[in-house]
Amino acid sequence: MDTRISASLGLPSPSYNPHPQSLTDFNSLFTHLASTLISSPNPNPKSNSHLSFASTSLKLPKANAQKALLKSLSDLERALIGAAGGGIAGAFTYVCLYPLDTIKTKLQTKGAFQIYANTFDAIAKTFQEKGILGFYSGVSAVIVGSTASSAVYFGTCELGKSILSKLDQYPSVLVPPTAGAMGNIVSSAIMVPKELITQRMQAGAKGRSWEVLLRILEKDGVLGLYAGYSATLLRNLPAGVLSYSSFEYLKAAVLRRTGKTHLEPVQSVCCGALAGAISASITTPLDVVKTRLMTQLQGSEAVNKVAAAMYSGVAATVKQILKDEGWVGLSRGMGPRVVHSACFSALGYFAFETARLAVLQQYLKRKELPKVSVAT
Repeated sequence: MDTRISASLGLPSPSYNPHPQSLTDFNSLFTHLASTLISSPNPNPKSNSHLSFASTSLKLPKANAQKALLKSLSDLERALIGAAGGGIAGAFTYVCLYPLDTIKTKLQTKGAFQIYANTFDAIAKTFQEKGILGFYSGVSAVIVGSTASSAVYFGTCELGKSILSKLDQYPSVLVPPTAGAMGNIVSSAIMVPKELITQRMQAGAKGRSWEVLLRILEKDGVLGLYAGYSATLLRNLPAGVLSYSSFEYLKAAVLRRTGKTHLEPVQSVCCGALAGAISASITTPLDVVKTRLMTQLQGSEAVNKVAAAMYSGVAATVKQILKDEGWVGLSRGMGPRVVHSACFSALGYFAFETARLAVLQQYLKRKELPKVSVAT
């Protein structure tokens, strides 16, 4: 029987072994058996268990390499990736929600309560006067300005997060609000001129975007492009900190619960909408003040007299609004603003997360190629 078993396994017959119990002979038999099993062909050609295991093992180094590349990204690289994703997301989101922003601006312009009864009345009158194009007055300035400002905003936020997260003494809970504040301060330098031109046209200024720009530069110079800059910072800092921090906290809570490394599309939309609604509802009075300062028009520019200039600063604007309209005046346009901000944040953060992941994957692939070529 031992002879038949040895023959079936390709081993030498035990009759040739005078000392079968010796350690040397056992090692020899084990070595011969191992080499026979490894070199023998697969008896079942349809079975691919060995190839499947080999394929799985080959994927691990690639995944580990991508993780290593991700960890090796510098602060500047993370900022540039965030800026690329933010620019794409900003242009897409602003264009999609521009009609809501137009109605919100019309309702917040001085004297709007004398012209429009409510939000639906503003929509109807805008459509009657200019049709669909009336909801997109100044959209060209938005495309250029929103792409640049969103790229700067998200790039600065990513840079701030990357730097602050490396500081051991800095509380991690303060990283999102600080990064959001940094992004708003830097991006406002680009966003304020864009919003100024856009809202002048939404309020009724005549001409195209570049014509409005030239008139502002001719009358007020470069500083005229930053009318309402202090009010914009006063609004954007709280709004940016609230929105960005709320989204980051909600994102962290969802990822902790799901155990994943990134949000699903539906999760991004829900977290973004909630963060935007919270921010907009709290900061509407600041937005009203900013809009009043930005929509002041000279007599020759204004379509109606209610938009005539009469404000000299933030404090004077607040006093005049309270005097003319009471506390209700500081909540003008809250409904469209909350809806706009919720939709904007939902689309914006969804688009940003999607674009950032796409740019990051392409960048890692390109960065990995030289190393693969050298290794080959």
